Amino acid sequence: MTTRILICDDSSLARKQMARALPAGLADDILFAINGEEALQILRDRKAELLFLDLNMPEMDGYEVLEHIRKEDLPVLTIVVSGDIQPEARERVRKLGAIDFIQKPTDTSIVVRLLEEYGFYRPGDLESAALQDATLNTKANAAPKISVSLNDYLQEISNVAMGRSSDLLARLLKVFVKQPIPKVAFIANSELHMAITAAQRGDEYSAVCQGFTGAGMAGEAMLLFEDASFQEMADLLHYNVQQGEAVNVEVLMDMSSILFGAFLNGIGDQLDLKLGLGHPTVLGQHRPINELLEHHSKREEQLLCIEISYTIENRDIHCDMLILFTEDSVPFLEKRLEYLVD
Repeated sequence: MTTRILICDDSSLARKQMARALPAGLADDILFAINGEEALQILRDRKAELLFLDLNMPEMDGYEVLEHIRKEDLPVLTIVVSGDIQPEARERVRKLGAIDFIQKPTDTSIVVRLLEEYGFYRPGDLESAALQDATLNTKANAAPKISVSLNDYLQEISNVAMGRSSDLLARLLKVFVKQPIPKVAFIANSELHMAITAAQRGDEYSAVCQGFTGAGMAGEAMLLFEDASFQEMADLLHYNVQQGEAVNVEVLMDMSSILFGAFLNGIGDQLDLKLGLGHPTVLGQHRPINELLEHHSKREEQLLCIEISYTIENRDIHCDMLILFTEDSVPFLEKRLEYLVD
């Protein structure tokens, strides 16, 4: 028994992981789409009956794809595969017609269980080990033949780690955290303030930073919190007093504790390493971005920067988290990424 399968994800790493998680013998051919529009065209041409769909994609995200599938009555069953594990995200995709939800990174045993449950796969369908090997070779040949940079893989790992930090924040505050696409880039220290998203808004921010080390890697986690968001965040955190400098500092520390720990643990778990956090330090308050990042501007080193801009739905709360790896950390990071790539 074979099934026509489509895997839609903007990350080549995620597409490969999903293909490898499928049991041998399930499909003679696996189709891949790198964005929502491409996936919809394949579905409109009736080329797939089972869709594994990512949520966090540029231009057209997974929610929009599900809306189109329902509106156009396209004959496909959809399993969402996402790093966004907030309870609200799971509920929303089910309401839009997804039959189930798989957390990234994909686990073969979970995938097999779901496929058996929905009647797409029976282990008895495999006749021999030779057939398994042949099918695995077919799957490998079906994977996109493209050269992928460190940035692409690190973006997907960051996407999964971001899902963990957003989920923790959502559960603690009982809110829905909008999932951006992480930005990954090599940036000179002196150009950092010009490259990040928060600088483009021109508002005043307060910042806290925390160093981290582990397995040949080192860097700094930084949270840039928009000043206009302090009172709303204090309200969500149920502080008795919601204004004043002491409260602002407490908000900074609480937010950094929630986001830094969950995100870096998410990175570490995927790469099988332990990253330890140092003590948090307030960089400054109520200042433009370029002033808060002044301590970086005099250093010539290139940084590998991961930026995530968090916003909370229906709340005027904005903050940017930066994870800055030192230049010397990159070779160690590349070695760890080989576990996921090979």
